[in-house]
Amino acid sequence: MDSDVFSPSNVRLDAAFYQREDVVGIARDLLGRVLVTQFEGVRTSGLITEVEAYRAPDDRACHAWNNRRTPRTEVMFRPGGSAYIYLCYGIHHLFNVVTGPEGAAHAVLVRGIEPLEGIDLMLHRRKARRFESSLTTGPGALAQALGLHTRMSGQNMLDPGSPVWIERGAPVLSVGAGPRIGVDYAGECAAWPWRFWVEGSRFYRKK
Repeated sequence: MDSDVFSPSNVRLDAAFYQREDVVGIARDLLGRVLVTQFEGVRTSGLITEVEAYRAPDDRACHAWNNRRTPRTEVMFRPGGSAYIYLCYGIHHLFNVVTGPEGAAHAVLVRGIEPLEGIDLMLHRRKARRFESSLTTGPGALAQALGLHTRMSGQNMLDPGSPVWIERGAPVLSVGAGPRIGVDYAGECAAWPWRFWVEGSRFYRKK
């Protein structure tokens, strides 16, 4: 990981972090960072514990495979640092980080966080009674807990006025890797070990 960009602070990640070409490396580097939302002055946040990398144009699991451009995927072609949020199964709002230079159309799906701030609000948003790992484990769960919605897709997280951003966080010493989840349709790409998680964390899907 890039030790020079890690520090236990609330400094936001900058363009240099997001706009590197290696989406797989960025995905690994996002572990241990802090994903933050702030609406009406109320902050919720969590340590990123699980991610998946998606790379255009050769990755058949990527929404922009073969450089496919649609109204939904257009945000993926922006310079890295934007939020890409899409609806899955008509229910779940899934949060992705656009990476790479303009036109690359790479993205990292955030699949799990360990709650840090605003846990009572997360419980309310999730209609949950108890604080358990299921509160923010899984991409749909974490997006709901943080108040993320498709209407926020395209937010530039480098903009100080954005309601969603990622902070530096702290180093992760042990990282697990394996195939991505739910991409069996992607042929040989489905076996690529582009899902990463924080070993020892309760806040990631074991399978």
